[in-house]
Amino acid sequence: MATITMARDTAEQVNTADVRRARRKQNLTGWLFISPIVVGVVAFQFFPILVSIAASLTDWNGISAPKFVGLKNFTEMFGDDPLFLQTFKNTVYFTLASIPLTIGIGLVLALLCARPIKGVAFFRTAYFAPYVTNVVAIGFVWFWFFQPDNGVINGLLSQLGISGPQWLSSSSWAMPAVIMVSVWQGIGYPMIILLAGLQGLPNEFFESAKIDGAGAWQRLRFITLPLLTPHFLFLLITQFISSFQVFGLIYVMTKGGPGHATSVYIYNIYQNAFSYGKVGYASAMAWILFVVIAAVTFLQWKLQKRWVFYS
Repeated sequence: MATITMARDTAEQVNTADVRRARRKQNLTGWLFISPIVVGVVAFQFFPILVSIAASLTDWNGISAPKFVGLKNFTEMFGDDPLFLQTFKNTVYFTLASIPLTIGIGLVLALLCARPIKGVAFFRTAYFAPYVTNVVAIGFVWFWFFQPDNGVINGLLSQLGISGPQWLSSSSWAMPAVIMVSVWQGIGYPMIILLAGLQGLPNEFFESAKIDGAGAWQRLRFITLPLLTPHFLFLLITQFISSFQVFGLIYVMTKGGPGHATSVYIYNIYQNAFSYGKVGYASAMAWILFVVIAAVTFLQWKLQKRWVFYS
């Protein structure tokens, strides 16, 4: 009996060892498969983040040895750099103007494209196409459209008897022109998000509302819009982050001008890092931007309890 028990224990130990070897082999195989991604994330995300934190505390041009200056970059930013505040204001201006327009027009297009009309697939594609088009190409095309003398925009306005402004050469009209292009390019994204939300709404609410005599406007106001609030929250967060990082259109269409009328925060970071050789200062600005975006996103998430409805 004792011999049988020993043999059984030995067999169990051998099986357990085999299982452990098989698991180690599986784990090793898994790590080998994901190792390129892990190396890429560490090398191109975590390592630059650590370098950026260290660089923000130095006076560094990106080539020579960095010189530790502590919090000097941050104190200079808020005390001795008027362009920092102006570019921040320009970014807030761009954000407050572009987000309501982008989401509002996107909602209207989503409501129209949700209807079973002929050719609706073409319109959905046409509205979404600018969003996936290269921003440099869009910037160049609209740069020529906004030319004061031979541009398409002023040409159309002249047909209506209106003398168009100087657009990109005017400190008053340059930012509105960039915002118009940004809205035109970006409306496809909220349209797709809200269209998906509209197609997922339960019909029971609308059928009950019709039986109770609710009209189209009442169904939109009291059923559709409240049920879409989770989608609006998602769009507000993503659009805010995107608008605070606008760069491509500014670089191509105005390069921050005229004066600094369209110079936004990211463009200011770019200039400090690559035009003025102030990599340490630009890193400090980048971390201020991170704090602002994180704080506003956290605030948006906390305030959702007051206006977002989850059916």
